[in-house]
Amino acid sequence: MCSSALPRLLCMKPVSDAEAGKDVELLLEITTGMDAAPLSKVLDRIVRFVSSAMKADSCFIYTLNGRELLLRASRNLHAGVVDQLRIPSGQGITGWVAERRRPVAIDREAYLDPRFRSFNELPEDRYEAFLSVPIMSRGKLVGVMNVQHRRPYVHTKRDIQLLSVIGVFIGGEIELARMEEEIWKLSKDARARKTAESSR
Repeated sequence: MCSSALPRLLCMKPVSDAEAGKDVELLLEITTGMDAAPLSKVLDRIVRFVSSAMKADSCFIYTLNGRELLLRASRNLHAGVVDQLRIPSGQGITGWVAERRRPVAIDREAYLDPRFRSFNELPEDRYEAFLSVPIMSRGKLVGVMNVQHRRPYVHTKRDIQLLSVIGVFIGGEIELARMEEEIWKLSKDARARKTAESSR
């Protein structure tokens, strides 16, 4: 029976033993050292691993901030775009995935998909193949992860399953990082108030 904590995609027909072994190795490599690094470094590491595993030309990770998705990591360096580019939930393929919490796999001509929206800051918008999955934590959407190919590429069930599992792993990390940031802000505000009161 499928666990409710994991995406339905994980309940599909199992992959071969060889593929499963490679996937386990990849997941172990991704999770090793997660707790010892800042979230930004963890996400940068993940986009490199995902790009290699999927043989993808590009990988993006967005986190949900209110009603917007903020680009937090990219396989290809975009110096003024990471931590700046925002996509409203529901807009473009990425926004569609966030709104419906369902993956999208397009094998060719992704830029012709009716859900597509062009962002001038991202040259990858002209890539052919596009795979996008929601990043979830305990049933809550925390972001979206995309992989893209310059040429047509058929996404297998394994590709979708693997990316979805990685999304579950990093979903918890993103939530934990947010909680730690909130605690830090509250602590900082409390210290500022205490300093202000003592100076009166």
